[in-house]
Amino acid sequence: MLKEIKSKSFANGKVYVLHTEDGYPIETTDTFLPYYTKDCINEHINELKDYHLGSRNDRWMIGVSVMSGCVVGCRFCATGMMKRCRNLTAEEIVEQVKFILDKNPEFNPKDCKEFKINYTRMGEFGLNSEAVKKAVKMIDELLEGVRVHHYISTIGIKGCDFSWIKDNITLQVSLHSLDEERRNELIPFKNKMTIEELGQIRTQSDLKTTVNMTLVDVADFDIEKLRKYFDPKYFFIKVSPINPNPISESNNMGKGIIKAENLV
Repeated sequence: MLKEIKSKSFANGKVYVLHTEDGYPIETTDTFLPYYTKDCINEHINELKDYHLGSRNDRWMIGVSVMSGCVVGCRFCATGMMKRCRNLTAEEIVEQVKFILDKNPEFNPKDCKEFKINYTRMGEFGLNSEAVKKAVKMIDELLEGVRVHHYISTIGIKGCDFSWIKDNITLQVSLHSLDEERRNELIPFKNKMTIEELGQIRTQSDLKTTVNMTLVDVADFDIEKLRKYFDPKYFFIKVSPINPNPISESNNMGKGIIKAENLV
């Protein structure tokens, strides 16, 4: 059983710190947004039109960890502060979803316009892929009758199998810079795919693969390289802000190029 340690509320949800039975901390989030934000690809915008935040009956998103801690060590990620790290079991991943559902008994995933599981909190999917694949199957069985949107994030571990990414499962790849040397600085994990190799990923998902760019500096963006490697037929580009934390601050990264503030 997961044990709740602490939580923090914000305008459209809550973040929890949970402990596994053997005392490993993990982070799980419970958020919601208006349904129109799902169409941000076609509208070419990824921000709210006004202060109306919708409800869990619109877009309900549960963010789960796939590891306690992370060995990747991205230069702007607070997870790098953790001293211990281990892969989570499929059961521990599923239990995070159950935890959030139990916290919100008045909402039923069947009533949501979109019910989404983001495998984007702590950990790297490619280093625990079998447990994540098993968890996806278990969640679909648990929520029979609900079309769960599974959203899986990775830096692109070499040799990782993406053939099972299909239908209601979507892939996100973390890019962060279009300069290979700079990307290696931001993501100092050796056994990862090159930028060119990331651009060759093809899935059978209902949606395009997301290319996530947490831009520290405008120099990390290069439209010609983006066009060269990431065919818009297969990829959607997302630019994300840095959430300031002791790791990003120690590396003098500030908030990146996006200056918009989150609602609290």
